[in-house]
Amino acid sequence: MSFKNIYLDLITMLEEEFKYYKAHQQELIKSYLGKSVVIKGNNVLGVYDSDMEAYQETIKTHESGSFLIMQCLPGDESYSQSFNSRVVFA
Repeated sequence: MSFKNIYLDLITMLEEEFKYYKAHQQELIKSYLGKSVVIKGNNVLGVYDSDMEAYQETIKTHESGSFLIMQCLPGDESYSQSFNSRVVFA
Protein backbone atom coordinates (compact mmCIF):
# COMPACT_ATOMS: atom_id res chain seq x y z
CA MET A 1 0.00 0.00 0.00
CA SER A 2 1.39 3.39 -0.96
CA PHE A 3 1.64 6.45 1.26
CA LYS A 4 -0.96 8.14 -0.95
CA ASN A 5 -3.46 5.32 -0.33
CA ILE A 6 -2.83 5.41 3.43
CA TYR A 7 -3.33 9.21 3.44
CA LEU A 8 -6.58 8.93 1.46
CA ASP A 9 -7.82 6.18 3.82
CA LEU A 10 -7.14 8.44 6.83
CA ILE A 11 -8.98 11.34 5.21
CA THR A 12 -11.97 9.10 4.52
CA MET A 13 -11.91 7.68 8.05
CA LEU A 14 -11.94 11.11 9.68
CA GLU A 15 -14.16 12.87 7.15
CA GLU A 16 -17.12 13.00 9.58
CA GLU A 17 -14.92 14.60 12.26
CA PHE A 18 -13.49 17.14 9.84
CA LYS A 19 -16.95 18.10 8.60
CA TYR A 20 -18.03 18.55 12.23
CA TYR A 21 -15.04 20.83 12.89
CA LYS A 22 -15.74 22.96 9.83
CA ALA A 23 -19.47 23.21 10.64
CA HIS A 24 -18.77 24.27 14.24
CA GLN A 25 -15.49 26.12 13.72
CA GLN A 26 -16.77 29.56 14.71
CA GLU A 27 -18.28 28.42 18.01
CA LEU A 28 -15.19 26.30 18.79
CA ILE A 29 -12.95 29.31 18.14
CA LYS A 30 -15.04 31.49 20.46
CA SER A 31 -14.58 29.00 23.28
CA TYR A 32 -11.16 27.50 22.55
CA LEU A 33 -9.09 29.90 20.41
CA GLY A 34 -5.58 28.50 20.02
CA LYS A 35 -6.39 25.28 21.88
CA SER A 36 -6.34 21.77 20.42
CA VAL A 37 -9.67 19.99 20.36
CA VAL A 38 -10.17 16.25 20.00
CA ILE A 39 -13.18 15.27 17.90
CA LYS A 40 -14.64 11.80 17.46
CA GLY A 41 -17.81 11.44 15.45
CA ASN A 42 -19.84 14.55 16.19
CA ASN A 43 -18.47 15.07 19.69
CA VAL A 44 -15.65 17.06 21.22
CA LEU A 45 -13.85 14.61 23.52
CA GLY A 46 -11.47 17.11 25.07
CA VAL A 47 -9.65 20.43 24.84
CA TYR A 48 -5.89 20.73 25.40
CA ASP A 49 -3.08 23.26 25.23
CA SER A 50 -1.19 21.37 22.48
CA ASP A 51 -1.68 18.69 19.84
CA MET A 52 0.82 16.46 21.64
CA GLU A 53 -1.03 16.72 24.95
CA ALA A 54 -4.33 16.06 23.15
CA TYR A 55 -2.91 12.94 21.52
CA GLN A 56 -1.20 11.57 24.63
CA GLU A 57 -4.32 11.97 26.76
CA THR A 58 -6.79 10.70 24.16
CA ILE A 59 -4.94 7.47 23.30
CA LYS A 60 -5.42 6.44 26.93
CA THR A 61 -9.09 5.80 26.19
CA HIS A 62 -9.46 5.79 22.37
CA GLU A 63 -7.63 3.96 19.60
CA SER A 64 -5.06 6.01 17.71
CA GLY A 65 -6.46 7.01 14.32
CA SER A 66 -10.06 6.98 15.53
CA PHE A 67 -10.19 10.68 16.41
CA LEU A 68 -9.22 14.03 14.93
CA ILE A 69 -7.12 16.69 16.63
CA MET A 70 -7.60 20.24 15.37
CA GLN A 71 -6.14 23.49 16.58
CA CYS A 72 -8.89 26.10 16.89
CA LEU A 73 -7.82 28.91 14.59
CA PRO A 74 -9.83 31.21 12.32
CA GLY A 75 -10.18 30.58 8.59
CA ASP A 76 -8.37 27.63 7.10
CA GLU A 77 -5.15 28.15 9.11
CA SER A 78 -5.65 24.98 11.15
CA TYR A 79 -6.19 22.65 8.20
CA SER A 80 -4.10 23.95 5.34
CA GLN A 81 -0.37 24.12 4.85
CA SER A 82 2.00 25.49 2.25
CA PHE A 83 5.31 23.89 1.45
CA ASN A 84 8.08 25.64 -0.42
CA SER A 85 11.01 23.99 -2.13
CA ARG A 86 14.02 25.15 -4.07
CA VAL A 87 13.68 22.21 -6.45
CA VAL A 88 13.55 23.19 -10.10
CA PHE A 89 12.05 20.89 -12.70
CA ALA A 90 13.55 21.26 -16.12
